[in-house]
Amino acid sequence: MEICDFSYHRPATLAEACEMGVRLGDDARYFAGGTEVIIDFRTRRDSAEHLISLQDVPGLGAIETGGDGLRIGAMASIADIAESPEVAKHYPALGRAAAVMAGEQIRSQATIGGNFCRAVSCADTPPICIVGEASVEIVGAGGERSLAAEEFFTGPRQTVLRPGEIVTSITIPRQPANSGADYQRFTLRGGQALAVAAVAARLTLEGGKIAGARIALGAVGPTPMFVPDCGASLLGKSPGESAFAAAADIAEAAALPICDLRGSDEYRRDLVRTLTMRALEAAAARAEGAA
Repeated sequence: MEICDFSYHRPATLAEACEMGVRLGDDARYFAGGTEVIIDFRTRRDSAEHLISLQDVPGLGAIETGGDGLRIGAMASIADIAESPEVAKHYPALGRAAAVMAGEQIRSQATIGGNFCRAVSCADTPPICIVGEASVEIVGAGGERSLAAEEFFTGPRQTVLRPGEIVTSITIPRQPANSGADYQRFTLRGGQALAVAAVAARLTLEGGKIAGARIALGAVGPTPMFVPDCGASLLGKSPGESAFAAAADIAEAAALPICDLRGSDEYRRDLVRTLTMRALEAAAARAEGAA
């Protein structure tokens, strides 16, 4: 299928890219790795008269640590994240999630910024970032702002971004002591296929009890879904099958899956329950290993 006609722009600075986005407004889309937007243009799921590339804008691809924790530039590729020693040291669950996303060619081109900004519910990096309490850093003509990752998505393929605003980085704070995180996904054709359902979990243990818990779902709602009630149900309990099963029931009830060729809504809810159990068990094992 032919791609829609558009004008291609390559701003050299972040300020220029923001100004261009404001001036062109709804007729423009930002371009990072292109693995989502070009497909959407080809399938007519999306279109625009202008495509603004961020590939010449300096400073958007770094992965670094500092006082705030782990900062991942929006133009960092999924392959960069999967292979990063900094990610492996400070938030290895994200590295593992990145490593199972798509195929090698896609991982080398796709960016974490694009994975967030295209706002598809089956994106792999948002759930594991949400449970890690990540924040999304945004720059626009009006200045800078930051918000929790779970607040970034407003609907299917919709975000809080205004015309001219650009995600510059995803920042993940230093993780609590004695904590562990895990990401589980199910696909029909192995790693290169889109997730039918996915679950991320992070647990923090103190004195053999669960002192903190965060669970997020992917591919089973209009957006990546943070489920605070699921985590709250685990607080103060011993990690184990009984507590995890009760939390998995809550996650299953919270899911809002569609029914399509890849699976019925009932099938996806069953998957959420199974994947939640697996993610919690793995997160607990890693938290116990960190204790």
